[in-house]
Amino acid sequence: MEQLTLYYNGWIIGLSVIIAIVAAYIALNLASKVSHSRGKSKIIWLCLSSFVMGSGVWSMHFVGMLAFHLQMDVHYDIVLTLLSAVAAIVASFIAFAFVVKPKPKLWENVIAGLMMGLGISVMHYTGMQAMRMDAMIVYSMQYVWLSIVIALVASYGALFLFYRFRNQPDFSLWKLSSAIIMGFAISGMHYTGMAATHFHHMPGSMETTTFSFSASQVLLITAVSLVSLSILAISWAAVFMERHLLERMAYSDPLTALPNRYGLQRYFEKAFYEKMQGAVLFLDLDRFKSINDTLGHDMGDELLIEVARRLRECMQAEQLPGDNQVFRLGGDEFLIAASDIQPNHAISLAERILQSIKQPYHLSGNQVFVTGGSIGIALAPQHGYDRMSLMRAADTAMYVSKNAGKNRYSIFNEEMNIRQLRRMSLENDLRQAMDANQLFIVYQPKWDSQHDRLVGMEALLRWRHPELGLVSPGEFIPIAEETGLIIPITYWMIGEVCQQNLNWQQELHVSVPVSVNMSARMFENPLFAGRVEHIVRQSGLAAKYLELEITESIAMNSMEGTVEQLKHIQSLGMRVSLDDFGTGYSSLGQLDEMPVDIIKMDQIFVRKSDQPSKQAIVSTIIAIARNLELELVAEGVETAEQETFLQSRGCYLMQGYYYGKPMTVEQMNEWLKEKVLHMPLAK
Repeated sequence: MEQLTLYYNGWIIGLSVIIAIVAAYIALNLASKVSHSRGKSKIIWLCLSSFVMGSGVWSMHFVGMLAFHLQMDVHYDIVLTLLSAVAAIVASFIAFAFVVKPKPKLWENVIAGLMMGLGISVMHYTGMQAMRMDAMIVYSMQYVWLSIVIALVASYGALFLFYRFRNQPDFSLWKLSSAIIMGFAISGMHYTGMAATHFHHMPGSMETTTFSFSASQVLLITAVSLVSLSILAISWAAVFMERHLLERMAYSDPLTALPNRYGLQRYFEKAFYEKMQGAVLFLDLDRFKSINDTLGHDMGDELLIEVARRLRECMQAEQLPGDNQVFRLGGDEFLIAASDIQPNHAISLAERILQSIKQPYHLSGNQVFVTGGSIGIALAPQHGYDRMSLMRAADTAMYVSKNAGKNRYSIFNEEMNIRQLRRMSLENDLRQAMDANQLFIVYQPKWDSQHDRLVGMEALLRWRHPELGLVSPGEFIPIAEETGLIIPITYWMIGEVCQQNLNWQQELHVSVPVSVNMSARMFENPLFAGRVEHIVRQSGLAAKYLELEITESIAMNSMEGTVEQLKHIQSLGMRVSLDDFGTGYSSLGQLDEMPVDIIKMDQIFVRKSDQPSKQAIVSTIIAIARNLELELVAEGVETAEQETFLQSRGCYLMQGYYYGKPMTVEQMNEWLKEKVLHMPLAK
């Protein structure tokens, strides 16, 4: 048999290598998006990258086949030609499926390289088997094995580099390096395989069911052109998809699929304009943080998704005119914008929303209740027509709703704006108040009316503003709690109280416990009790001379965590009192489980003790304290009649202006010298 001589076109060889590298780069770039996708998007990116990789291998092979010429006609079997392409695509899919995992193991990387290398090899030798001609193919096995080894090693190296640097930007030298190595794996395997191939002339061996040389050549060129166009089309489609997804991510909230702040800005640019009627409703869910903390963030996310759905339904049910949209601004904050509506429509929508969101939620088999939401309404053009003005006005009105008792709506007015500006000014000044020594502590005595002696004091925080004078605690303490400033202020206050109490013991020989009010924010930190212990020990004061006052809302919220911290505080020798008893949220069924030593009856019952209904409640509270063996202190005692009434019912420990108003350290020093030094103190 005569061995045929092969002739190669160097330009076409170069083109085949370029096709392999370009296809590999596009495929690897597409595959890098798989690890950042979920669900259907992940499958789509994986299929596209596999198709581009497999088609690139196939295209490179048949462009390479066009690069050489035999001295006879060559035909191609269509079925085997298509099967060779399928083999390359399937192998690419399996390889990418392993390598795009978040953290593939070594053996998974090895399998990925093995599948890719075998896919390239199978594609090549299946394509060779598709050739029909008057010649027999004889292989040099050492070159065959060498071609397979080249495909395996280079494929593993390319995929290993791809895994290491897949999170690089869309274009990076490392990705390009991976593509070049993969391109050389494909073309290196092909031309090494061709070097292993020898053609021996065998007259009359060609089958009659194949195409002529020119027809086969036209078919190959057409097929390769179509595949190349497909690769380019997929590449452009991927760019379009990515831009579309990026735009969606930029303007939409990933959790609820509602437009976000950026979507809101785009909405205002087209939907609101000067002197246009419209409304903006700012919604903040009440007590969402406690739900998040007690039930977990996953349950909180489910709740937000359900709230978003209900808000959409409310918008649809109102059948409002104009362009209307619901937005999620972050956390538990939502905004509803409606153009071309009247104020009565906005009020009706707010009422429907409040009614809807307080209905029970069924989340992961649990029934969850939300107390409602606080809504602020801003109207256009009365309160502005640009986004910032309307959002600021609606936000201000929302805080008014929240401070007024929650689960209600408020329409913005100028008085709210004045209050909000003052609040912002106070917040800024409060951040500097402690360092500027503007905060100080006053002390109010607690009196045992039965034995006519001092039994303790309550420390109260005050703020002397350099311009405004004394700022009411009812005004600045809520600001401190909301901003978190109450935490460092409280720790400072505990330290000051301990030091001052120690001074009274050493200088005036007055040894009584002093109580400090605790904010709910303090118990959010599991290290709170340990920090208090450290402050007390550092001061040198015996722990029994410090009391911590908590409100009923603190006692009932996050009860388990609160109980553990209070028990630790009691174990140190400090006592715990329950302030404002009878007006908060406490459950009598849990009162005996709370680690408290003292109940402080709220002053509203004392002030109205001339009313029979209040007298009955006072008697009940006294009986509860006595039966639970808790100490009872009546707050707000201002007259002798109130003192006499409380004594007649069996309550003797009292606090109020009748015994002494809150006093500065200097005033308390004088009061102690005049009234207490010649009287017995509580033991």
